[in-house]
Amino acid sequence: MGSDIRDDWVELDGLRFHYRDWGDASAPPLILLHGFTGHARSWDSFAAAMSPRYRVLALDQRGHGESAWTDDYSTEAMVRDLAGFVAALGLRHYDLLGLSMGGRNAIHFAGGRPDGLGKLVIVDIGPETAAVGTQRIQDSLRAKDEFASPEDAIAQARAGNSRADAAELAHRVRNNLMRTASGTWTFRYDRALRDPARLRPRPTPVEGWRLWSNIAAPTLLIRGELSDILPSEVAARMVREHPDCRLVEVAGSGHSIPLDAPRGFLAAARTFLG
Repeated sequence: MGSDIRDDWVELDGLRFHYRDWGDASAPPLILLHGFTGHARSWDSFAAAMSPRYRVLALDQRGHGESAWTDDYSTEAMVRDLAGFVAALGLRHYDLLGLSMGGRNAIHFAGGRPDGLGKLVIVDIGPETAAVGTQRIQDSLRAKDEFASPEDAIAQARAGNSRADAAELAHRVRNNLMRTASGTWTFRYDRALRDPARLRPRPTPVEGWRLWSNIAAPTLLIRGELSDILPSEVAARMVREHPDCRLVEVAGSGHSIPLDAPRGFLAAARTFLG
């Protein structure tokens, strides 16, 4: 990787967080929040494309990537992490992009009208989600999570998402693995999050809609054409209830738009962000 890419750490509320810092430190900051079971390295190709214009800050959210594990994975805790991250880095003006879980966190953060927030990009998530997609994600947690090699983990991921770009999928999986004491490979994210019986606290749709309608930042909502998480009618309501929101659908993509259609995702986000 080039010298303009730095891996760094910050302590927030007693927890150690990893983030990847791309580009010129004097450029406008763009914060990226990954989805559930994701990590900062899943943004590498997007960050590389955006770094000539932005200082791109890809955060490993709590329990994910190289950030600390904890007992609290509520949206409220993750929103506090984001506010602490902005303060710790001294960001006075910044744009924010969040995918799925990261998008929910971004909605709740932006709904509080924080100082300094410029543009907001929300990727395939809303105040309420489709039950079929939520169940698919829960079912995926029951899949094997110990592998003889990274290639075995990549093969399992490919079987679970035939639409995914092959290079993006391999990169995401390889950077989401760590060795075990027995020499096998397992995922980096907290084992507690892989337990389908353990419910992650989520805000109510009523609270989500209240905060969504309170967002003041110019917003882009990106929906996957084939998404099983964000129904088209929910996306349409989001546009109606936000005073400055536009909607773009990415053709041929499911919920994981940066993974399924990286070029379409980049085109949509870059056109809006500038």
